Amino acid sequence: MSEHRFILLDAGASRPTRVPLPPAMAVKAGTEDTEGRFSLLEVVVAQEIPRHVHHVSDECVYVLDGELAVEFDDRTHTVAAGQFVLLPHGVPHALRPAGPRPPRVLQISSPGGWECFLQDMIENRTQISRQGRLDPAPLNRIAARHQITYEEPGQPGPAQAAAPDSDSGSGSGSGSNGSGSTSETASGTGTSSGQRESA
Repeated sequence: MSEHRFILLDAGASRPTRVPLPPAMAVKAGTEDTEGRFSLLEVVVAQEIPRHVHHVSDECVYVLDGELAVEFDDRTHTVAAGQFVLLPHGVPHALRPAGPRPPRVLQISSPGGWECFLQDMIENRTQISRQGRLDPAPLNRIAARHQITYEEPGQPGPAQAAAPDSDSGSGSGSGSNGSGSTSETASGTGTSSGQRESA
């Protein structure tokens, strides 16, 4: 029954995750919480999220604080606090801080799964980063399980890459991505568990 899915989180709290996420990432509603319909995260975008495409999920970003640069379909937009952007699946995009401080955003993926991708990234962080930056080639081996493709130098753009087999894994990203959406948004570990209450 739907009342058993009621969740009330305290300020700053995050839903429990299989792998601890950095403090700059808080899962407010996970894929399991929404029966796969969407996932909602509060994220501080501390570094660039490379150009990539979600083959299945639409990504939504609402900026709470700061400014976010959004590269979408070869155009760059500056999204300020109070503004919203919808990034439909199938179109390459990239995200990065645009102001003097990292922006804080709400990130929604529909269908859900972005937090699952982030946890896989964190588990493999030593394999997917080089000199503090994401390495698209090893990252794509993980992203493929979540129907995401990152642009690799010298390779066809992510929009031209064939969508991975959806049976190879579950979930999808953002932002995010996403967010590379990710250990790419911030560093550190740890997550606080939220409260689940029945109405």
